[in-house]
Amino acid sequence: MEGKLIILAGGISSRMKKPAELKDNVENRLIEDANLKTKSMIGVGQDYRPFLDYLLYNARESGYKEILIVIGEKDDSIKKYYGEKNTDNKFYGLSISYAVQKIPFGKEKPIGTADALFQGLQSKSDWSGKRFTVCNSDNLYSKIALKLMLKEDYKNAMIDYDRDSLEFELDRISKFAVTFKDKDNFLVDILEKPTEEEIEKARSKDGIIGVSMNIFSLQYDMIFPFLEKVPFHPVRQEKELPTAVKMLANEMPQSVFAYSLGEHVPDLTVKNDILIVKKYLENHFSNFKL
Repeated sequence: MEGKLIILAGGISSRMKKPAELKDNVENRLIEDANLKTKSMIGVGQDYRPFLDYLLYNARESGYKEILIVIGEKDDSIKKYYGEKNTDNKFYGLSISYAVQKIPFGKEKPIGTADALFQGLQSKSDWSGKRFTVCNSDNLYSKIALKLMLKEDYKNAMIDYDRDSLEFELDRISKFAVTFKDKDNFLVDILEKPTEEEIEKARSKDGIIGVSMNIFSLQYDMIFPFLEKVPFHPVRQEKELPTAVKMLANEMPQSVFAYSLGEHVPDLTVKNDILIVKKYLENHFSNFKL
């Protein structure tokens, strides 16, 4: 099966654009990238390659061919780099298309990842009846994770990361969404910003706490109705993809399988992540070639 991948890059990167007291010296051009571009286009890689190149490389090596990038209305850095056509830009064996996440009237910014995927799928109605993988643009998912999402054992699936394998500060990890599964490892709940008590409740018999890093494999026609009706988060006023997936899992029990995986997922969220990710890429992609 030729894999289809949707990469969500329509946010305004507000946390990355905030002024920061940096722990290390960061090149001025990378700070400028962070302030002006979407996070995935920060040139943290070899020879100033954008972060997104590495996700696309892992995707290609995992068997994906067709890529849809959901971009924002106010940032054209992705189109300038990967091709200006709306569809079928050729990039090292990949076919890259775009969907623009429109900002609703009366709002100042996009209204979340569920809305981003909804608008993306509206542009790909020919994908109806098919499966696709969806993930963030500011996380570097491994080939292992991406290949798991291509497996056809289940109509819908997600990567359920072992919390202890993530190489972030504990304060940051403690805010990650924890997952609850049934005895067969099908998703029951995804709980955002859990309390310490809720985190302990999520611990499995093996002592593992699973967390979501927003990578899912979904069947178009099963998830689409939930993206349409997902409610706004009461505080953030955004429509969030994990909520839509949770709604699917609740309405159709044992419809979303959780693949357990223990590995780190590099993340670009704030300016202090820039050098951490840059060093990670130097250590793990020293001979990188698209």
